[in-house]
Amino acid sequence: MRTDETTAADDESVRVWLVERTYSDDEQNLIILTYATPDGERDFRKERALTSYTGDHRETPVSMAVDPDNLGRVDDAETRERYAGEAERMQAKHDPDDVL
Repeated sequence: MRTDETTAADDESVRVWLVERTYSDDEQNLIILTYATPDGERDFRKERALTSYTGDHRETPVSMAVDPDNLGRVDDAETRERYAGEAERMQAKHDPDDVL
């Protein structure tokens, strides 16, 4: 299992791990998936419609390789620490290609 931030396939990509799932408060019925780097300092957010979870294909990747330009900065120290802890737990339990 790779634990560094880059992937073997593309040294420019950054490996992020699922650290949070939240539901949108508005009428759009969205699930917001937050992925973070292992140090918790950068994050990537992906929105999925609740309707995409119907049928047999409800899988959510535990990690993704993303372009560094698509990452945000996590400014809050408490959030960075929480994200780092969640990313560490996901790495310990799952291979990068696993799905939930």
